[in-house]
Amino acid sequence: MSSVASPRKHRTFNALVSNPVIEDYALRYAPRSFRKWSEFAVASAALGGIAYLADFAIGGSITLSYGFANALWGILVTALIIFLTGIPIAYYAAKYNIDMDLLTRGAGFGYYGSTLTSLIYASFTFIYFSLEGSVMGQAFNLAFGWPLWLAYLIAALLIIPLVIYGMTFLAKLQVWTQPLWLALLVLPLLVILLKDPQAFLVWTHFAGSSKSGPGFDPLLFGSAAGVTLSLIAQIGEQVDYLRFMPDLTAQNRGRWWWAVMLAGPGWVILGAAKQLGGSMLASFIAPVVGMAKADQPIQMYIHSLSIWIPDASMVLVVGTVFVVLSQIKINVTNAYSGSLSWSNFFSRIFHAHPGRVVWLLFNVGIALTLMELNVFGFLNAVLGFYSNVAVAWIGAVVADLVLIKPILKIGPSYIEFKRGHLYNFNPVGFGSMVIASALSIAAFFGVFGPLWQAFSPFVSLGVAFVLAPIIAWVTQGRYYLAREPETGVATVAGADLNREEISCVSCSYDYEALDMLHCPHHEGALCSLCCSLNDECHDVCKRGDALTAIAIHSSPTRS
Repeated sequence: MSSVASPRKHRTFNALVSNPVIEDYALRYAPRSFRKWSEFAVASAALGGIAYLADFAIGGSITLSYGFANALWGILVTALIIFLTGIPIAYYAAKYNIDMDLLTRGAGFGYYGSTLTSLIYASFTFIYFSLEGSVMGQAFNLAFGWPLWLAYLIAALLIIPLVIYGMTFLAKLQVWTQPLWLALLVLPLLVILLKDPQAFLVWTHFAGSSKSGPGFDPLLFGSAAGVTLSLIAQIGEQVDYLRFMPDLTAQNRGRWWWAVMLAGPGWVILGAAKQLGGSMLASFIAPVVGMAKADQPIQMYIHSLSIWIPDASMVLVVGTVFVVLSQIKINVTNAYSGSLSWSNFFSRIFHAHPGRVVWLLFNVGIALTLMELNVFGFLNAVLGFYSNVAVAWIGAVVADLVLIKPILKIGPSYIEFKRGHLYNFNPVGFGSMVIASALSIAAFFGVFGPLWQAFSPFVSLGVAFVLAPIIAWVTQGRYYLAREPETGVATVAGADLNREEISCVSCSYDYEALDMLHCPHHEGALCSLCCSLNDECHDVCKRGDALTAIAIHSSPTRS
């Protein structure tokens, strides 16, 4: 991709970036012209990513470590928190057709402030890709006898070609595979219910390694909840699909809301159910395979089915099909979302964008490295630490969306995501996240004692949620907008919102008005991507003299 050497030099994009089917508007607002899917298709694609078996592994792991009661309440309380925090994020993303990074920019973090959250989100995608890929690798190892290093390599490389064409292919993949996956999902629990119903009663008395036995212990509950709360960032992957929702109208209002709520915060209902299923299956097979292997989904599946299907080979085939299908459905989402987050991160660091596919390969490479380093063996520790930072980010964003914008009425009521309209850093979201993360990480390492150590993610969530509106009130929202949009909401000077597209003065492609802004450096209408990639303007548009010029500027060049 060429850089802009002067205000008049034309910017060119490579074939990966200029192809919208491959690029999938990785750094942009998703335009109306591209959003051709129905509410049902978008919701199905989003929910298809919930097929992951890490939920089984997490539910099994915390049950083995902390016992039934602590795992149960940890799962249920966390699910409630995740559901409530997911509602405003899903709504705003679907309404404004933007991904989690663009949403974060305008929800109190600023243009560069959200760079750190892009890194946090990218970490979420490759951590979970590695966990899911490990589960698939374990299935390959058990079914075909491949060494784990080779099984992990195949599990990672298998995903890449499926993600190249983004939403266009993923929407079909998720819908086509959904019925078979749902049937296989409930099969082992159904078998146990029919063949050994007493096992469910045994589950409620399962103690695992818990020092409190099967009973409740506040500290162990906090530790269990901390592990499951790391899944709070999953809403970002849901949003990566929900941004393709059709516009909300009077005609589709009911369908639109159902789709957004079901595929947005509603993901955690199925997620919590799978964690409870993993908890039950781990307690069921632990006496057979031992505590060390009882949290492996492939072990859960084959040992559960074996009480119904006497042929071990057939059990292994069914189990392998289920695991591989599940892991493909989720890891295409992890890889896809990772490619979006890395695109956002590196475009701001290097002012260059080689294409989403490049960052897809990068994300899978990191995940594969973690798989080969056996990250699965440190599941609780990895997720427990990660949740402290992820929860602070989500807490600050939610505070902006539910308190600062609608109640305190500080800052714009809409989501502004374009670099030319934003301050580089907004202390409202960015500051509250950094402070909350620092305090919760200190608590996680025992600085404030065992009680706060167990509940460190809750410290993170509470501090970020409370601190964000305080900082907004103190600053009176002055760091939300570096300059006001020229006319109307998030558009360009003189632009006609009823006009479908406007030509970018830099790259000459046509974009919808909501993706455009006026640039004094280029002396015309600039698209949001060219604005992000410009490394020579030095934010001239945010200076006093430029703001005066913008205010009196005539209509930009139109298509």
